[in-house]
Amino acid sequence: MKKIKALFLFLMIIGTIISCSKNGEEQEPIPVDPVVDEKETGYDTSGLLYPSYTGLVMAGYQGWFAAQGDGSNRGWYHYQGPNNTFQPGITNVDFWPDIAEYTKTYKSPFKFANGSDAYLYSPYDEESVDLHFKWMKDYGIDGVHMQRFVGEIKPSNASGKRHFNKVLTNALKAAKKYGRAISVMYDLSGCSSADVAYLEQDWKELVTTFKLYDKVENPTYLWHNKKPLMTIWGVGFNDNRNYTIANVNTLVEKLKSGEKKVSIMLGVPYYWRDFGADTEKSPALHDLIKKIDIVMPWAVGRYGMENYNPNNLRQDMQWCKTNKVDYVPLVFPGFSWGNMHKDASLYNSIPRRKGDFLWTQVAGAVQFGAKSLYVAMFDEIDEGTAIFKCAREADTPLNGDLRFMGIENDLPSDYYLWLTGQAARWVHGQAGYNYQKPVRTP
Repeated sequence: MKKIKALFLFLMIIGTIISCSKNGEEQEPIPVDPVVDEKETGYDTSGLLYPSYTGLVMAGYQGWFAAQGDGSNRGWYHYQGPNNTFQPGITNVDFWPDIAEYTKTYKSPFKFANGSDAYLYSPYDEESVDLHFKWMKDYGIDGVHMQRFVGEIKPSNASGKRHFNKVLTNALKAAKKYGRAISVMYDLSGCSSADVAYLEQDWKELVTTFKLYDKVENPTYLWHNKKPLMTIWGVGFNDNRNYTIANVNTLVEKLKSGEKKVSIMLGVPYYWRDFGADTEKSPALHDLIKKIDIVMPWAVGRYGMENYNPNNLRQDMQWCKTNKVDYVPLVFPGFSWGNMHKDASLYNSIPRRKGDFLWTQVAGAVQFGAKSLYVAMFDEIDEGTAIFKCAREADTPLNGDLRFMGIENDLPSDYYLWLTGQAARWVHGQAGYNYQKPVRTP
């Protein structure tokens, strides 16, 4: 920085000297722009469609499903239940996607009540991911954070890495085609300390392979604070993880000081601020949060309509303002995981209430000045948080002694896409929105 200041002073002096007229009369100095130190201030963001997360509504995108015959050689991955079994009564998903618009589908082992076969899609197919990004554009959702599970992409899991690289390839192409924001989000669930350290290597590979810093190749990649944004999810939880806050702190420091600097969003427990119910009681968590760019607390499963309290968000935002960290609140439409646990009492654990629950959270966030949202999730049918087009409950296949949840029967399959799009319009500054859930007109 001292060298930059010296160079700037030198240029100003030269500018002053050459601006003097031949007759010796002194002229005003010619202004000279200071040299930009990219290592400290970031990179040139001109030409980017999304130079900041501020003002955006983005969803998480799992992309982890596979179908028998899709070329991924992963069977019915993530649709299936224990022991790689996928059949009526054994599945991990509570919702069934509406597959009417997919151009490539796969016959599943499930059938409808009339005896017809039930089909599913695979994000391994470019066509399916393209359709999802088209929906984002059609309904006004800004984009998605592509989930990348570290346990799935480490060297010992070649098929997992191939799958997630292929889905990311599909997504980057579709994001560019439809002008949607996109970023990479690492999930540390199930990691060891060595896995956490490996994340740095994988990120470097992605930067090189996909040219993530190339504004021509990836004009819609999401940046923040003049650097490409990546997310690290899963630090500070008190559920006996096999890695520590210190492990993540070391990773963050390396990523922040490396040759290719990044902005980092950190996914933390919902009660991170006061070390509450889901949080490890360690001041090191707060120290880490102060080093990153955005904090995003994980709210899924933490409350329902009856006990949602926006004051928690307000206090979070005040802490972040004091400590100069940006804040992105999470909203979700509902929650259900009966099939995953083969327990019918867990269906609709957090009811959607025809969108009232989602809109209550959106309104609570906007009320206290949230400038951006993270919507969990775009395609998460495992735990029933998906906002993309899902079959209505009456239109789902049979599931043995269990069943499938679905979009409420008196709503269209795209209702939660539409409602999320309304939230995006509100966050973008469009007038006419308030606590009252918007009414959809034909």
